[in-house]
Amino acid sequence: MAYEIPVTQARAELAELINRVVYGGERVVVTRHGKPLVALVSASDLERLEQERAEQETVADQAVSAVSSVSTAGTAALGRGGFGLTSEHRRPGPHG
Repeated sequence: MAYEIPVTQARAELAELINRVVYGGERVVVTRHGKPLVALVSASDLERLEQERAEQETVADQAVSAVSSVSTAGTAALGRGGFGLTSEHRRPGPHG
C-alpha cells in the first residue's frame, strides 16, 4: 500500500520522501484536496511497469492481428457483403 501525503507537505519533505522510496521500498502518492496527483516510485519499479506495459501492448497487438486475419478470412469465404446467413421467404397463410 502506498503512503499518501498532501502536496504542500511533500514539497517540504521531498528529500525524505525520496529516501523512503529508494531505500525503504515505499511508494508515495502525492495528493491535492485528497485526490491523487502523482506517485513517487523507484526507478526499478518504473522500469518494471514500463516493461509490463510494453508486453501488454504486444499481446494486444497480436490479438488484434489474429482477430483481423480471422475476420478477413471469414469474410472472403462468404463472398462480397455476405454474412453467412440464409433466409427463406414464406407466403403469408393460415397458422396452425
